[in-house]
Amino acid sequence: MIHFDIFTLFPGMFAGALSDSILKRAQEAGILSVALHNIRDYAEGRHRVTDDTPYGGGGGMVMKPEPIFRAVETVLSYPSGWVFEPQTPEEMPPIVSEPALPPDVPIILLSPQGRTFTQAVAAELAGRSRIALICGRYEGVDERVREGLVTDEISIGDFVISGGELAAAVIVDAVTRLQPGALGCAAGAFEDSFATGLLEHPQHTRPPSFRGRDIPDILVSGDHAKVARWRREQALRRTWERRPDLLASAPLSDADRAHLARLQAEPAE
Repeated sequence: MIHFDIFTLFPGMFAGALSDSILKRAQEAGILSVALHNIRDYAEGRHRVTDDTPYGGGGGMVMKPEPIFRAVETVLSYPSGWVFEPQTPEEMPPIVSEPALPPDVPIILLSPQGRTFTQAVAAELAGRSRIALICGRYEGVDERVREGLVTDEISIGDFVISGGELAAAVIVDAVTRLQPGALGCAAGAFEDSFATGLLEHPQHTRPPSFRGRDIPDILVSGDHAKVARWRREQALRRTWERRPDLLASAPLSDADRAHLARLQAEPAE
């Protein structure tokens, strides 16, 4: 089982992602658990302020360090699944006088400045039993959060979105898919694009003919070895055509390299 503690200003954004499809079934099966922690509950004062203007000037707001530190240190002092649920607007979470962060729990800040999230990173995180995700917002978080709290930063791509919530949902989904029993087909996650270093081969289903396009004959040949070889060659072709950069690090056999040589020798259309 894997558990995620997600620290966010907008916990409602996760309702749809966690209540349908694979993530819903994984929670019902005891494969996944997710605890949403509202950072605002850990901010002091009547208005629970969690952001402020940046020192040095500039547009936008910056998330304050105190609520984030207090939230993460408090939650990770408890066993997985603990969530502070205030009964009144003024109620504050219990004080942890000497917080001790568990060394085996990665504390990940979702940030466009982090390392790029890949299938390899998903596989790395899939081996953990508990993961903390901090969702940045606005112009980002106070730098002291990076310096004194987080252990890793992850970006889901070279673009900017409004906050880390969508990125956190992506990570939860990708990592959960790699948990034993999460998918209907046990080998499904290891045949997806990027799992073997290549893009996935084309997929077909019924009907065998649709609008003048027929499925490849080999898929109904009954020869499993030939089907497997066809799929591998199609994966190589699709990767060579669409993401040739992946071939530099993909594990390739002599047969794979020979097939790529044939593709490269084909006349240009």
